[in-house]
This record gives sequence, C-alpha cells and structure tokens, in this order.
Amino acid sequence: MHDDARLVQMRINRFVTERLQPAIIRESVPAHVERWEAPGEPVPFEHAIAQQFEPVRAGVAWGRPWGTTWFKVTGMVPAGWADAAGARVELVIDLGFNSAIPGFQAEGMVFSEAGSIIKAVEPLNTSVPLAVAPGETFTVYVEAASNPDLSQAWTFAPTAMGDPETAGDQPMYRLTRIDIALRDTVVWELGQDFWTLHGLYAQLPATLPRRAEILRALDRAVDAVDPHDVAGTAQAGREVLAPALAAPAWHSSHRVHAVGHAHIDSAWLWPLRETVRKVARTFSNVDALIEQHPDFVFAASSAQQYAWLKEHYPELFERIRRRVAEGSFVPVGGMWVESDSNLPGGEALARQFVAGKRFFIEEFGVEPLEVWLPDSFGYSGALPQIARAAGSRWFLTQKISWNETNVMPHHTFHWEGIDGTRIFTHFPPVDTYSSELSGADLARAQRQYSEKGVANTSLVPFGWGDGGGGPTEEMIAAARRTASLEGSPKVLLSSPRGFFEAAEAEYPHPPVWSGELYLEFHRGTYTSQARTKRGNRRSEHLLREAELWAATAAVRGVAEYPYETLEQAWHTVLLLQFHDILPGSSIAWVHREAERRYDEVRVSLEQVIDRSVRALAGEGSRMLALNSGPFAQRGVIALAAAEAAPVAGTATVSSVDGGFVFRNDRLEATLDADGLLVSLRDLATGREAIPAGEGAKVLQLFRDTPRQWDAWDIDADYVRTMTELRAAESIEIVAAGPDQASVRITRRFGSSSIEETVTLDARARALEVEFAIDWHERQKLLKLAFPLDVQAAQAASEIQFGHILRPTHANTSWDAARFETVAHRWVHIGEPGYGVAVANDSTYGHDIRRSGEGRSTTVRLSLLRAPLYPDPESDQGEHRLRVAVAPGVGIPEAIEEGYRLNLPLRSVVGVGAEALEPLLRVRGDGVVVEAVKLAEDQSGDVIVRLYEAHGGRAVADLSAGFEVADVWETDLLERSLSPSGDVLGRSADGSWRLELRPFQLVTLRFRR
Repeated sequence: MHDDARLVQMRINRFVTERLQPAIIRESVPAHVERWEAPGEPVPFEHAIAQQFEPVRAGVAWGRPWGTTWFKVTGMVPAGWADAAGARVELVIDLGFNSAIPGFQAEGMVFSEAGSIIKAVEPLNTSVPLAVAPGETFTVYVEAASNPDLSQAWTFAPTAMGDPETAGDQPMYRLTRIDIALRDTVVWELGQDFWTLHGLYAQLPATLPRRAEILRALDRAVDAVDPHDVAGTAQAGREVLAPALAAPAWHSSHRVHAVGHAHIDSAWLWPLRETVRKVARTFSNVDALIEQHPDFVFAASSAQQYAWLKEHYPELFERIRRRVAEGSFVPVGGMWVESDSNLPGGEALARQFVAGKRFFIEEFGVEPLEVWLPDSFGYSGALPQIARAAGSRWFLTQKISWNETNVMPHHTFHWEGIDGTRIFTHFPPVDTYSSELSGADLARAQRQYSEKGVANTSLVPFGWGDGGGGPTEEMIAAARRTASLEGSPKVLLSSPRGFFEAAEAEYPHPPVWSGELYLEFHRGTYTSQARTKRGNRRSEHLLREAELWAATAAVRGVAEYPYETLEQAWHTVLLLQFHDILPGSSIAWVHREAERRYDEVRVSLEQVIDRSVRALAGEGSRMLALNSGPFAQRGVIALAAAEAAPVAGTATVSSVDGGFVFRNDRLEATLDADGLLVSLRDLATGREAIPAGEGAKVLQLFRDTPRQWDAWDIDADYVRTMTELRAAESIEIVAAGPDQASVRITRRFGSSSIEETVTLDARARALEVEFAIDWHERQKLLKLAFPLDVQAAQAASEIQFGHILRPTHANTSWDAARFETVAHRWVHIGEPGYGVAVANDSTYGHDIRRSGEGRSTTVRLSLLRAPLYPDPESDQGEHRLRVAVAPGVGIPEAIEEGYRLNLPLRSVVGVGAEALEPLLRVRGDGVVVEAVKLAEDQSGDVIVRLYEAHGGRAVADLSAGFEVADVWETDLLERSLSPSGDVLGRSADGSWRLELRPFQLVTLRFRR
C-alpha cells in the first residue's frame, strides 16, 4: 500500500476547516444591538441598564483600555426554526477577539433582562444558549470589558497599557458579531469526533497499526459527508468513526483524573477589580456547564475569590453554594489566595490557611484537604508542616516543571519539610494547569509520568486559566471520548479528592523529597517591586504588634478586641501575598494599589496599637517602650512594656588615616576613605571578619536583561557585567557617641544616588547600615556584597518558622542552579566556633557563594531591580532599607538580630503606667513566640503560636500572666489535637512544660 498519510492529513485538515466548522452554525440572523459606555470604573447592572443606549452595528469600534461597554441585545428567534431537528438556538457573540487565548483581552458577561448572570463570552467560548422558543423575543445585556492584551505574544516588550493613566483612550476592539444562531448539534458532535481522533493520531508512533486505523477511519468519514450537505450527512460521518471511538483502551494505559479547573490569577496583567469580574464570568460558565453535565466536577481555590463573589454577585454566589452542596463545585486549596510561598512570613503563611479554611467551613460546610498551588514560584521547606498543621493531607503543583536546569525525579511522592513533617504530593505530568484534554496533553501526561511500573495515575486540570474562562463544552466532549479509547490514556471526570485517594491507595510508599522545592526559574521575584515587598514585611510585623497589644488589653479587661479591624487588615495582607503581587510580577496598576492598601493597613494598625496601649497604661507623662518581639531589648522583656533601661557603654567613631573607626564594648569596625568596610572585629575573640585586602559593604551594579520574563527572572550570566560603586562623593560623621556613632556616605552613579548611614549603637553586636536610595536605572540589578573571612560549607537562611541550610558550592547541577535564593530576616554563615550574620528589614533575594579560592564566603543581598515588563516604571524612585552585619555570632544570635531589626522597641509618650506585664513568659533556649492573639471563634481564649528556632530539641516552660482554666495544643484552626480534649499538664509552680522537636510549630489555646 502506498504511503499517502501526508496527503490524507491535508485532506482531513481542509475538510474540517472549510466544511465542518462553518457548518456548525446552520443559520444565523443579526440581533439588534445598542450600547452604553461606562465613563469610569465598572458599574452595577441596575445602574447600567437605566442609561441611554445608542444603536450600533457589527464593525463599530468600542472599548478604551480598561473600559466597560454595556451592549443591550434584543431580537426574535425566527419562527421558521420551530422544526429544526438536531439543533439548538443560541447567541453567538464575538466582541472582536484578537487571538485564541482567553483571559488576556476583551471578555463579556451576559445578563438576563432580570439581572441574573447567564454565562460569559470569551475567545473559544462565544455561544450563549437562548431559552426562547421560535417566534418569541428576548432581551439580554452584555457587560463587555475592554481589557488590553498585555501578554503581547510573550515578547516582553515594555507597554504603557498597564496603567490607566498612560494607557490612552482610543478604542481597542471592533464588534465582530452578535447573532441569533441555530447550532447543528450533530455537526458539532462530528467535529469533536474528528478533533479527538485526529489529536490521538498525531501522538501515536508511526509503526503502530492503531495510528493507521484512525487515519483511514477519518478519511472514510470525509467520504461519507457530502460537502454540499454537511448537516444532512454528518450522522453518516459519525457512524463511520464510531468503531474507532469504541475501541477500548489498553489495560496498561495511564489513568488520568480530569478535574475541571480555571486558574484565575487574583491580579497580574489586570488589576484586582478586574479579577472580581473574571471570577464571576468563569463561575457562571461553570454553573452553565454543570447544568448540562451533572457528572462534571469543577475545582476552584482562593477563598478571597468566593468572598468577592459573595459581595459583588450575591445571586451567583448562592447558585455556587448550591453546586458546592451537591458536590459538583469543589472549593480547593484551603488558602485565602494562591499565595507565594517563599516570601510571606511564617504567621502570614499560617493565616492563609486559617482565613481560607474558616471561610470555606463557615460558608459551605466543607474543609479542603489539599494544598492547591499550581503556579507559585517555588515552595518553602516550611510548607509541609504548615499545611499539615492546618489539617491538610495533600499538596499539588505543576510549576516545578518550569525548571530551567534539572528535571524533578518524581511526579508523586512524599514531600518532607524542615521539621520532618511529610505531605503526599503530586506534580501533574501534563505540565499545565490549563489543559484542553487534547491528544497532545494526554500523551504528554502518559509519556512524562515518572512513576511507571509502581503507579499509573495522574491528575490533569482542564480549563482555560491565568485569566480565567474555565472548561468548555469541547473539553467535556473530549473527556467523554477518551474515557476508554485505544491508544489514549483512560480519562475519568473526577475531583481532587477522588484523585488523591486513588493515588494514595495505589502508591502507599512513595519516594521522599526532603527540603524546599526550589524553582530553577523566576529568581528575580525575590527582589522585583521593592516597595510591595517592604509593605508586606512592615504589615506582617504591625499585625503581630496589633494583635499582641489588643489581646493584652482585652484580657486585662480595659478594651474590646477589634476582631473586625484585624481581620480586614489580615485579609488585605493575605490578598497582596498572591503569587503575582508580592513577587513583583504584575502591571503598574496592581503595585500602586498594593502600596496604597499597605498604607491603609499601617494607619489602621497603628491606631489599634495606640488605643490598646493607652487603655492599658492610662494617661500620664511617662514614656513606655513596647517590646513586641520574642527577645528582651534594652531591659524590656519579651512581649511586655517598660521604661527602657539606660544605654550601658559607649559607642565612638573617629577619623583615622583617611578612614573611620567605630568602636563599642563588643565591636570594632573600620571604613576606608570611600566608606567601604575594610575591618570588622568582635572584641571577644579579636577575630577579623573581613578578608585581608578586601572591602565589604560594597554596592555592585549589574546588567539585568534576562532572556525572558523580565520582572520574574534573573539569569546566571548577570555576574559577567559587574560594576562596583566604590567611590564616595562625600563622607562625614553625623553622630560621635556616646549612645550612637554614625557616618553618612553619599554615592552617585548613572541617574541615581545613594545615601548610606553606617551606625554602631553603644551595646550593639551588629554594625547597621541604612540606605536611602533614589533609583532611576533601567534593567539593572543592585546588590550589596559582604566578602567574609569564613570558610562556610553551607549557609543558613531564615524561612517560615525556622531556617534552611543550602550549600555554598556549585558541585552539582542542582547546586549551581540555586544561584539566587530567598531568605527572610537573616542569613548566617559559619565554621566551627565562629560565624557571621547578616540581617535585613525588607530584603528577600540573596546569593551566598564561596570566594577567595574557597577560603572565604561572600554574602550578597539583592536590593533593587528595574525590569521593563510588565511595569516599565518598576522600582523607580525612593527606597529606604536597613541591613545589619554581626560578626562572631551563631544562629541563635542571628535570629535575635533579625527580630531586633524588624521589631525595634516602640515608644509611647503620655501614659501613666511604668510597665505592662506580658500575657506570656517563655523560658527555654530556642523557643520563639510568633503570635499572641485571641481565638478566631471570639470566645476570648488566648492563642499562642511558637516554634523551635535553632534546629534542635528544646524544652520550654510557659507561664501565663492571667487566670487560665486549662491549655490545649491545637491545629492552626485552633481545634484540639487530642481526640479526648486532653489539656497540657501543669507544673507545681503553675507553668506548663513543652518539649519540641527541631523546628516544631506549636499552637496553644489558653482557656480563660
């Protein structure tokens, strides 16, 4: 037989394009269309329909960037369609879609005349069923969002469209059609048959008989369909293909649990307010699909998105509530948003689960058991413990498949966190969270699945994502055809829980991956949009302070606990930790709004703190120093307030040989004539921390032009273009002691300037540097380098509720790929008996590598970037940040320095009390209190969250400064961990003793 496969494929392709697809719409007539353009931000349905509409026709230009246009659509279904068998009446709405990617351009939401949402229209989903009989009239309204397509085919070119102030007002779209149409359901089904079989054909090996069988079946189906009467002969074509579609899957075929999904970024290339509408559009699409396909299950994460729906679209929210009750709409993830997991602090990451699960439990009576983070940029080694402490059992992501260098060896495994906690984890081998259930997607899932031979099941999330849209009729049709199809994986419409229970049963002893899941990509997200990151860090610590002092005031009976205010602040901070906001990868609009919201949080929490403390201390003329941190400062014990002790000792700075020498009882530090740190000695040992002949505290400027994904990526080759900013424009002493000694240094480069203030306090063990930076560079990366005379094999970096150890060498491809890493408040490098800590107040990106022929180690902090996409003005302007370097210290001291820099003593003037006793005292090395608050259920119980911070076993004695009935250990949701409700035993002195494992996280509930 001659090989004419290529020619047959050409014939099939032309038949589908020119005959089959056009025949799906049997007939159509234009509807009558009028429009009204909202002058500003979106308006409610009731407001829009009361406006004066003007008639328009297809082809009219509409929609300024980020605008909203309402179309009023009226018409009559032709009476002649009454006898149209095998067809359904619908509206076909094409707003002028300019690509085949939903979610990144114009979108529409269709309302009934009564104001109920029917469904959305988007590219690849343009039909709206009309429940109107032939001869009857109808009226619907379309809220059309003219969002600019900022994906720009992923060219990463700078664009002014990400800010409404620079986007202009010229119309962006042309209305293509709004027609009343008669869809031929048989032709449509034939189209799905062709799509499924042809997609499978393309994935099968050329030598497989099944491949040739499919091709010949498709060829014969083309013969069976009359090109001049497709509607009349489509069923004949289906009958030809029926045997090919009925051939059952091989027994050994890979098993796919297909879960309906729509990954909706809570903000990214669109603002937060647009996500509210994206959620409504997507969820209404899903509701319409469930109505047609009751066995279809859809999973959606992010309590915040449901909360938006409840606030803005209550009628649709109630429909979704009913779908949840029947099991067809499944809340997943249990978090407030799909947050970044590297940058949020420990308590904030815990609150993602507390807030998210509380919402789902209270609103729907369900608790998601899976952590659902398909698109976050790497995963902290603390996450397994946090997830399990929140009651979760499973974890899902697919982002690690984006690794540039190394391929993860597993798709199903146990992920072990820094404390030894494990969570059952799955990476969908389909490598997308927006599958179409195409032949290519299913073949990829089967081909890449790593557990072959010991397990055979994976999950495929299907539905348009990122900008939303969700599953379509075509995807469900594909699932039905591949339920058991020879040559294809077996596809089961399923739920996340259904998959995980099946996968656990199939694979009870999977391999273990220990430590962080580092994404070898998007390393620039530790640094981009520094103001957003600083807002997050400051807000997290303000929330700690506000809860502590509000709880203290409430327990002392002098003030009500501001539950609502604190919850609102938390919800804002948790929302802004979304994985395209906090990492700095959104448009300008998003980050300007984040800065505004962080300022609102600051004002609100400062008021809570002030009211609480004044209620506790009364009015007077005293000054109180509040210590919200877990370690004593200036004689003020942890979690308490008192008059700060006088500064003991002195700090001096003097000019010596063209440079400056700082000294106190602990440290001696020398700056050269340009203000570089050339000597740093802790006086207890006399050891020098700076390598001979080198300067530390060096600002280094690098070209920052990644291959792709500007705001996201730092490429390894950036190191080849370094310029050191050594020269100082001016340097002067600004404080000579005795309490504090300071030197100010000014540097200028390019279009920018930096003012450094180097300070040594009288009793400090760290030299502190404050930077005031006026930054106007483009595509540059600014780092701060500390070469240190420490031969460190590994570096410790603070993460949530502990720290992680990473090698400082590049022995393996895994080590080499980890060239930029995340740390929270501190990093530490050490050798036996000696170490150096570097702390910060708002920086996350670091790189720590061997230097000086391997005998020293350089710690560098990434201070600022200036990517051009998606925000061409990223990071431009003024920034303030602080860094402290402490020589001769271990990890315990590094932890203290991190807290000291981020939670300094707060002074309150005009109060009457001399001191405020803490609600809780903790005695035990290594045990750190992270939160003190009142219980979420508003019972008045006190909640204390603490953890072992040193990485070793610890014993702690706790005593309360208030009357306590009993104490439970709870999960993060404040539910007792003991089935019998047993309480912690009390010692003879009235305290409670805890024994903690390395990095163990503990939540205690004190019943008053």
